[in-house]
Amino acid sequence: MLDAPLIERLLKNLKRITSGGSEFTVEANPESLNREKLKIFLDNGVNRLSIGMQSLDERKLKKLGRPHSVERGRESISEATRAGFKNIGVDLMFGVWSEDEESWKKELLSAARLPVKHVSCYELTYEKGTPLFDAVTAKSVSPLEDDVTAGMFETAIDTLAIGGFKQYEVSNFAKPGYECRHNLNYWENNPYIGLGASAVSYLNGVRSKNISDIGQFIRRFEKGKDLSASSEKLSPVRRAKETAAVKIRTSSGIDFKWFKDKTGYDFCGLEKKAIPGLLGNGLVKYIKIGDLATGIVLKRRGLLLCDTVSSALL
Repeated sequence: MLDAPLIERLLKNLKRITSGGSEFTVEANPESLNREKLKIFLDNGVNRLSIGMQSLDERKLKKLGRPHSVERGRESISEATRAGFKNIGVDLMFGVWSEDEESWKKELLSAARLPVKHVSCYELTYEKGTPLFDAVTAKSVSPLEDDVTAGMFETAIDTLAIGGFKQYEVSNFAKPGYECRHNLNYWENNPYIGLGASAVSYLNGVRSKNISDIGQFIRRFEKGKDLSASSEKLSPVRRAKETAAVKIRTSSGIDFKWFKDKTGYDFCGLEKKAIPGLLGNGLVKYIKIGDLATGIVLKRRGLLLCDTVSSALL
């Protein structure tokens, strides 16, 4: 969103808090990415780009209201590659009304052939207060049935695997060694700091959110006032349960020893009410060494109903 001079000013200051071994990601959209910005990124330590492609189908891009074309999306990746970026990821959307599984599979095959290391696949959601939600209410748009979107999700898993992308979290796929580090940090429920208006931080067991209004944020900053709009101190049990709810999303699942070392709680004791139902409904399975259960992981059905699993663990 920023013009090149402001991007350069921002990145030069951020450079002070990043170390040489950091993964430094910038999210970009095809329509606003250009050679000047790419050079500024590289000159200031950015080594990973996440490009909001959304789709490789022209009709779908128009439905989603995206201002770029498929050709421009491809060009932005080519430009980033020529500039020197070796770690590029793309976001794709599925489950758009009147979309079918075959066209989605073609998109995935096209994406797998791009010079990218990471693909994120997100199902379209109809959020209240958005034009899409209003269109559904007015019945000018009909969302796809759940079994159709479930089939499309499974198509993503299978098709991207053929292209060499391993599913390391429910919605995320990467070539070996290119799993997104900041995403992994979230899924292990580790601390993170959010800078700027509306940003969220999680530090020392406290989750806080900054003021959303930019003008108010600046005025408070200039007066040396607190910038947070809200904060919540999580109890040790709540922190442990949230750790379970996010870590179960990963392909490696939850190792019981790791969980005990991290949270101080025995996973099976903490989640004794939830585990029988999750096992009985075929959503999770134990990881075993011989007859000994050492962890728990999502089954294929659990991947499809991951939010249900996470909610049960909270």
